[in-house]
Amino acid sequence: MNNNAIFDIRTADDFLIQALRIFKFQYTNNTVYKAFCSFLNVDPNTVRTLEQIPFLPIEFFKSKNVLSSTDATEITFTSSGTTGSETSKHHVTDLSLYEKSYLKAFSHFYGNIEDYCVLALLPSYLERTGSSLIYMADDLIKKSNHPKSGFFLNEYEELYRLLLELQKTDTKILIIGVSFALLEFTEKYQLNLKNAVIMETGGMKGRRKEIVRQELHELLSKGFGVEHIHSEYGMTELLSQAYSKGNGVFDCPAWMKILVRDTEDPLTYLQNGKSGGINVIDLANINSCSFIATQDLGKINHNGTFEIIGRFDNSDIRGCNLMVL
Repeated sequence: MNNNAIFDIRTADDFLIQALRIFKFQYTNNTVYKAFCSFLNVDPNTVRTLEQIPFLPIEFFKSKNVLSSTDATEITFTSSGTTGSETSKHHVTDLSLYEKSYLKAFSHFYGNIEDYCVLALLPSYLERTGSSLIYMADDLIKKSNHPKSGFFLNEYEELYRLLLELQKTDTKILIIGVSFALLEFTEKYQLNLKNAVIMETGGMKGRRKEIVRQELHELLSKGFGVEHIHSEYGMTELLSQAYSKGNGVFDCPAWMKILVRDTEDPLTYLQNGKSGGINVIDLANINSCSFIATQDLGKINHNGTFEIIGRFDNSDIRGCNLMVL
């Protein structure tokens, strides 16, 4: 199985070929996914399109070992959760795939990581183990090779002074932070940054009252003195990320794709422009499951970009409550 072939995708036909190849591989080698496909009476030999591929409800990562490989697990990423709640576990048997995925995606959307000073304001993630976001941020910090790159917990004053110092140079700045921490920082300090990318990773995580994205971005834009707030769309169960350079409009790397399903009938797909449940194809997830039905609501725009507009109210997605498998 040539895992690196996904990074050579150039066309829609290339994507379909790789997706069907990986679907058949995972059907054969992933007992959880095969049971799910069998429950839906899907014969892999009759699957010809992306829409015919079954998408595994993301909740399965909370109760099952979703694996398509017998190789030893190199790392287990876990989701954050409220006290007592069940967390997702993503067993990763090939970390090099994750690293290639986020490095190639970052390079595609933002250029050479070595051109940046990377500042990670991720307190809620730093305070627990098993975060895939921390793993990525740590690697980006190291690969930036900038002496001032690093993590910040609650050291807002230290970050403020560093940003003032960096503004005296032509250094590109990447601030990647969780929403509540970025907001807290701008409530204490006001800046007028140039040559800076402010990237929020979402989530108030119960630390702040939830506000709509547009309001959040307006507050952050004003606080940092930048025109646009960037966003990263990723999750514990994925090994790839989509990025937004403003207005909450996301693009995927070539090996990732979004489909939108009907909220009343999860096996039916909606036309571009209509809102529904987000299904993600992440071909970097070769060794777990590349076809995941998330709890996010969104829509695909007519130019192929997509937007996230919320989450399902209930923990169980209609038509996907098949956890007995």
